[in-house]
Amino acid sequence: MARIILTIIMLLIFVGHSYATELNIGLIPEQNVFKQFKRYEPLGKYVEQKTGIKIKFTILSRYGNIIESFHKKKMDGAFWGSFTGAMAIKKLGIEPIARPVNLDGTSTYRGYIMVRKDSGIKNISDMKNKKVAFVEQATTAGYIFPMAYFKENGIKDIDTYFSEYFFTGSHDAAIHALLDKKVDIACAKNTVYEILAREDPGIKDKLVIIETSPDVPSNGLGLRKELAYGVKETLKARKSLRNLGLSALSQQARMIILMYLKLPKGPV
Repeated sequence: MARIILTIIMLLIFVGHSYATELNIGLIPEQNVFKQFKRYEPLGKYVEQKTGIKIKFTILSRYGNIIESFHKKKMDGAFWGSFTGAMAIKKLGIEPIARPVNLDGTSTYRGYIMVRKDSGIKNISDMKNKKVAFVEQATTAGYIFPMAYFKENGIKDIDTYFSEYFFTGSHDAAIHALLDKKVDIACAKNTVYEILAREDPGIKDKLVIIETSPDVPSNGLGLRKELAYGVKETLKARKSLRNLGLSALSQQARMIILMYLKLPKGPV
C-alpha cells in the first residue's frame, strides 16, 4: 500500500500537479475510526518522510453514504470495497488503480457468517427467531453475501424469519456484537476476523463459521479520473521498497506494509 501511494505521489510531483502538497485519501469503515487511523497512520508518516507530501486519511463514516462523503470532503482517492468501488466507478467515474496483494499471493477476501460455539446453531433452521448483526447494506461480506445465502436457503423475508437484525456500521463491530451476546449471528469479512483473532487468539475458540462466501476482490485504491491519468502504467512496473528504507520503520508499520506486498518477513 505504501508503494502504491508513494508511486502516485512521485508521479504527481513529476507532472507538477497542484495537489502535490497534500493528498486526501478516504478509508471505508472496516473497523472503528481509532483502529483505522492507527492502522494507516504509520504509512502516512512514512510517505511524508520520504517525499515531503502530506497524506491525509479521511474515514468515510458509513458505507451507505460513501459517494456523498467523497464529494463533500473533496477527496483525491479512496480505498474502495468491492461493492462501493463498483458504485464509485459508475457514479463518480473513479479510476481503479491497484489493490493489495497478501503475503500468500492472494488479492481477495471472503464473507463469513458466524455464530458463537455455545449457541447451538449449526444450520439455517437453527437460525430461526435469532438476532443477526449485518454491517451495512452497501457491503458484500456484511450484507449482500449473507442475504444471498439466506435466500438460497429458503428465507424469503428476514423480517419474519429473524427476531431482530440491525446494522453495526463496521465489520469489527458486528463481530464484537456476537462475542458480547448482543446477537446470535454475525456477518463480516474474514480479513477483519483474522485481525481480531490475532489480537485475541481465544476468539477462534469462541466462534464458529457457518458459511463462507466465494473469493471477492480486496479493497482497491481508486482515484478521481483526472488524477488517475498515467498512474496505471506506472504501477504496472513493480518496484521494491528495499531502497526506500523499509528496515528503518517500526515493526508495526513494517508489518502493515508487508500485508500489502509480497516481501519476505526477514531483514531487508
